[in-house]
Amino acid sequence: MLAEHFSNNGLFKMIVSKNSVVSISYDLFDLQGDLIEQTSEPIEYLHGGFRGIFELVEQAIEGKKIGDNIEVKLEPSDAFGDYDESLVHLESADKFPKDVEIGMQFEGQGETSGERKLFRVTDIADGKVVVDGNHPLAGKGLLFKCKVEGVREATQEEISHGHVHGPGGHHH
Repeated sequence: MLAEHFSNNGLFKMIVSKNSVVSISYDLFDLQGDLIEQTSEPIEYLHGGFRGIFELVEQAIEGKKIGDNIEVKLEPSDAFGDYDESLVHLESADKFPKDVEIGMQFEGQGETSGERKLFRVTDIADGKVVVDGNHPLAGKGLLFKCKVEGVREATQEEISHGHVHGPGGHHH
């Protein structure tokens, strides 16, 4: 059951706690203050260790209520990880479609992990293509600023599946 606070106007205000669906709007900045990304509409995630949001952000949102603002500085290890040079590969262009362009993404297999990864094309020159399996923000410190826009109790189905379901129920 979600925790609630009694407000001055006599209404209960739900606070963020385990198994709540939290709606936030956010701005993401690099540590130089440049805006990287912002929401145009609030996003929702299932709160309480379901890995739907950065762990430090989730910790900062715990116990907050609608209207609260949160600001969290994230080191690379708290966000998209350190930059891993072993995920950068130089490949022959003949392994790619003729219309390959910088920014395109291809699925490949990590050499050490064996798991499927997305690789971005970062350079093309002299019959060679450079692909990078790092997240574009890997190795960067970030500043995450958000506002709690909504809090509701998660359904049993959402909790058992470990993620938020859209209006009308299950959609995957």
